[in-house]
Amino acid sequence: MEPVACSRRLDANPSCEVHLLQTASTLIPGDTVWRRCEAARVAVLNDAAAYFAALRETLLEAQDVVYIIGWDIHSKTPLVGASGRADDGLPEQLGPFLRALVRRRPALRINILVWDFVSFYASEREWNSAAKFTADTDDRVRFHLDATLPFGSAQHQKIVCVDGSLAFVGGLDLTVRRWDTSDHRADNAMRCDPQRKRYPPFHDVQCLVDGDVAERLFELAEERWRAAGQQADERRVLKSARWPTNVPVETEHLPVGIARTDVVSPAGSTIREVERSFIAGIRSATNFVYIENQFTSATRMARELAEQMRRVPSLRALIVAPKLHSSWLESQAMQNGRGAFMDCFGETGVADRIRFVYPVSRSGNKEAAVMVHSKLMVVDDRILRIGSANLNNRSMGADSECDLIFEAATEEHRDVITSVRRRLIGHFCGLDEHAITQNEHRLFALLDEVSKARGPQTLRKVESSVLTSTLATLVQPVADPELPLHLERAASRMWSTKTLIGIASIAVALFGLAMAWSYTSLSDFADAGHLSTLLSAYSQSIWGPPLAVAAFVVGGLVVFPVLVLIAATAAALGPWLGFVTAMAGVLVSALILFAIGRVLGRERLQRLLGRRAARIQERVVGKGVVAVVVIRMLPVAPFSVVNVVAGASTLPLRDFILGTLLGSTPGILAMAVLGSQIAELARNASWSNMLLLALAFLGWLALCAGAQFVTTWLAGRR
Repeated sequence: MEPVACSRRLDANPSCEVHLLQTASTLIPGDTVWRRCEAARVAVLNDAAAYFAALRETLLEAQDVVYIIGWDIHSKTPLVGASGRADDGLPEQLGPFLRALVRRRPALRINILVWDFVSFYASEREWNSAAKFTADTDDRVRFHLDATLPFGSAQHQKIVCVDGSLAFVGGLDLTVRRWDTSDHRADNAMRCDPQRKRYPPFHDVQCLVDGDVAERLFELAEERWRAAGQQADERRVLKSARWPTNVPVETEHLPVGIARTDVVSPAGSTIREVERSFIAGIRSATNFVYIENQFTSATRMARELAEQMRRVPSLRALIVAPKLHSSWLESQAMQNGRGAFMDCFGETGVADRIRFVYPVSRSGNKEAAVMVHSKLMVVDDRILRIGSANLNNRSMGADSECDLIFEAATEEHRDVITSVRRRLIGHFCGLDEHAITQNEHRLFALLDEVSKARGPQTLRKVESSVLTSTLATLVQPVADPELPLHLERAASRMWSTKTLIGIASIAVALFGLAMAWSYTSLSDFADAGHLSTLLSAYSQSIWGPPLAVAAFVVGGLVVFPVLVLIAATAAALGPWLGFVTAMAGVLVSALILFAIGRVLGRERLQRLLGRRAARIQERVVGKGVVAVVVIRMLPVAPFSVVNVVAGASTLPLRDFILGTLLGSTPGILAMAVLGSQIAELARNASWSNMLLLALAFLGWLALCAGAQFVTTWLAGRR
């Protein structure tokens, strides 16, 4: 079905109203989609248990090349179905399973590409994932972190392609805390992470396709692999991969478009097919729009839907979202955006025809909100959309995304799309498809009745709420940007009076603190001997080391001389306990200040420092561990300032920690070993004590030079 004249490019005149006829296609290559093709067969996989079981069976039959493209991955992901067990003789966990698979099939190659995440997510990611996937595979499992996207952007596509003939696309990553069955029981004991910690019910949707669309998705995966600097494998000519036996085919020969968001050049030109296809689908709606989405903060999409509802009085909408966001950071970043999204419908006067709801599961007296992670939209009985794109700003223009948009060409296709929508709504309410069909004309009333009945599953209204904290105001534009955070452009902006006052205030405050510790009555406290005496009172107590670490944290916040703290700790607690305690204090203080820098944000820092500092910082950050080691060994800037600036840069957390350890160890070790002499010099200066101090200083320099040589050599080899 070809697009008719009214389906012109949506970006030709964004303000124009495009009313797509029921006979028009929204799949316009080069505009709303990258490719328009056909899915020979389609299956909708509701929740991770169904997806993981289908993927496992498919991978067992893989012969040539597999691409796994994702936002995250974890070697301990349980790649199992609803039973929670595998009966094929291979390991159940993803990493060991893939390694065993390539040993079983010597011709098989598996390429894994996931986002090289920012340090905000470090605590949630697996340490040293690459080795856990690639060990003992003779380079037939290749693992690469994609760091090619601009700062502020993420690799967010979730695609698995098998032999170029089968492909999975949707919202699910092959990582932990995703597995769940479609009943979303509140007390499912199998829903736990590798640390055996329980996590709430989790909902997502993936689709399985074959035919021409699978071939095009394989091309897309190869493009991403090459764009990340990797060499693509040559493919053999194979028969089509076998469709998993336990996956029912929903329909056949269904037209489908592949829509992307992608940043394709450093200058910032962006492929925005996802955004345009969302708009086209919404503008074609006449009866019912059903949406499941983790994030709803793209107010342009809300305004488009609200305006279409105003134009078409019969149009209703149901949006299923999480009750709360899964982390504190996501709440700070996205909650205000969701409130603004919801407010658009009240402002347009159509709030009575749209429902925002979240699913709840109950087992006995235990109740749990279901985490909605899916990215799905159904428009009337004509369009089914499944992919990775959230309804937030970053999915429209900052991240890499991939959605499949299925469009009905026959009455059978329409029936299938309608059935998918009814099944999804029903599974949240504990109702079958027939019950939803019988009550679809009064769906909102039915949802109210199910909620009041307090059954095992229900949908409840999401309440609009806004965070008024300063932090939420600062985090939201950085966490949910409409475009990548181009630092050069941000740094080139004119300095405002407010910015100049801010810079002057910070500089004066830091300078004043530094001077105060040296030339005011505060200097009495900035004395190694004085501090050593205070800490010595607790030297035989279990509270001695914690108090010393706390002193490092407080000292870092007030720009207290860190060398004084190290010397005092070593003198009070002895050489070895003093060394361990001082190192712990330095690391804890550094990490807290690093986190403060992360909260302030790199873009804000560059705006303050200007274009030249942006370039300098890029060069320094690029050297990673070496840069941190050098600046730790040559304290040209206060300890506290270095930590904050490092946090505000793109320096990876692992490089910061390793560089701090390597750069600080020689000095702390020298002071710990000679701590008593340093403290004695502070109390009673003498030529002998001064000589010992001079020797300690020379020893420190020698250790620094040796560590710097080794670090530079290792970095060069890497």
